[in-house]
Order: sequence, then C-alpha cells, then structure tokens
Amino acid sequence: MENKLVHLVDDEEEVRAATAFMLEAEGYAVRSWRSATAFVDAVARIDPGCVLLDIRMPDMSGLEVQQQLKQASVNLPVIVLTGHGDITVAVKAMRAGALTFLEKPPEREALIDALSEGFDRLADVSTAAAREEQARRLIARLSERERDVLGGLTRGLPNKYIAYDLDISPRTVEIHRANLMSKLGVRSLSEALRIAFSADFGHNGETRSHQNQSR
Repeated sequence: MENKLVHLVDDEEEVRAATAFMLEAEGYAVRSWRSATAFVDAVARIDPGCVLLDIRMPDMSGLEVQQQLKQASVNLPVIVLTGHGDITVAVKAMRAGALTFLEKPPEREALIDALSEGFDRLADVSTAAAREEQARRLIARLSERERDVLGGLTRGLPNKYIAYDLDISPRTVEIHRANLMSKLGVRSLSEALRIAFSADFGHNGETRSHQNQSR
C-alpha cells in the first residue's frame, strides 16, 4: 500500500511511540505531534492525511482542536482517542465531526479499520451526500421509542439516565438499544452515533429534514 499519512496528536510520549510503531509496521507514514498547540499552529501547512487525536491534552482539548480545524477550513478525517469512561466527551467529538472514537490504547484491528474508512473518505469527499441519505433511510426504520433511545445516546447518556427520562426501565432501554443497533446494522455505539450524526439526528429524535417538513 502507499504510505498514507497519519497525524498522531498526543501529549504522552509512550503512547505516541507505541502507536507510531504499530502504524509504521502496517505501512503508514506517521507524523507525531507532542502537543495540540504545535499541531494547530502548523495545520494550514500540513500534508493531507487522517488525524489521530487525543481527546484530553493539557494545552488544548481534542474538542478545541476540532474547532480550530473547522475555523481553518481544514477538512481531514479525525479519529479521537479517549480514556476509559470518556463516552460523553467522545460523543461531543463525533457531533463535532469526528469519524469515530477508540479507547486508549487502541486495538490494532479497530484502529486499522478506522483509518481505512478515514482514507476512503479523504479520497472521495463527494460521497458525503450519499452517506447522509443512506443514514436518513436507516433512521427512518426505527420505531418512535427506538428513536427516543438513540436521541439519549447522542447526548452521551448512559442507559439508566435514558430510562429515567423516558420513564421506562433500564432493561427496556437495553432492549430498544439492541433493536435499534440491529436495524441500523451496527455492532458498536460509535457506529450507531456515526449514522445518527450523518443523518443530522437531533436530540428530539428527528432529522433536520423531518423537522422542516413538520413546520
């Protein structure tokens, strides 16, 4: 394969070294950035590639980096790295446009799969409208209650809080969650969120196009 470029942004030297070693062994070119500030300062001049971004760094958070990329009109696929239990922050990152999130240290297979999708997007940005339409069709398959549960997931809520908001049992939430993931054809929360955000699925359980039609 060609040496596709990965921008690795993480303040932890051990994580950078281990991740870079793994990616280079897979044939990727890796440019490591020891701070978010250094990456943002150079972002206008960097070569295109996928961004592997730590969500929590001392100088600037991953969310702030995403905001800076957007302001600079830099449209690169972003994969965020999170610590255990950082689901709420990861959801915010995906809402801000991240491709997916992986817990640190990332598993090799999951990381390679995410990068593969990222480079596919980088190579063919014209498919964005098609992905959005497909996501809307998938969301339309869900029942009203499944859409309610998905809405809670897009807010980063755990099952017990979704259950409280909907006045149902946590077990019922689990059933709806399993059903909606089956209908969406996904196995992980990040995949379900990617579809929801691609469809511009709102907290109130509607896509933007459906909201406009309802007015």
